[in-house]
Amino acid sequence: MQKITPFLWFDDQAEAAVAFYCATFRDAVAGSVMTASFTLAGLEFTALNGGPCYQFSGAISFVVRCADQAEVDELWDRLAEGGTPHQCGWISDRFGVTWQVVPAEMMDLLGRGDAVANGRMMQAMMPMVKLDLPALRRAWDGG
Repeated sequence: MQKITPFLWFDDQAEAAVAFYCATFRDAVAGSVMTASFTLAGLEFTALNGGPCYQFSGAISFVVRCADQAEVDELWDRLAEGGTPHQCGWISDRFGVTWQVVPAEMMDLLGRGDAVANGRMMQAMMPMVKLDLPALRRAWDGG
């Protein structure tokens, strides 16, 4: 059992949100209309239909490390359905939950410690909405 579980408070759309997330990340769902527990990529979540007193904000987001550009494209396109795209690979889905859809390779390149290459890649990333791994790679390489 994991020690910390994300708990998502919805007005009245927990069941729809859980079904959407499980279809997007291809995981199974178990739960009820009031609360639902579900697992996405091995991480357990709980969703609650708790009414409108709390709303989601971008102050908390979920980073999704994607294996390649195809996975970035697939997840981004699904999460964008009825959602709001933001700069730098961030997107608020139709339920108001914020995600950062990033290629794992970008994170690996940033971890190499080359400040000049990292700066080039970050400058290339800043105007992007959905991240473009080939363009990020070219920027990191200096091309």
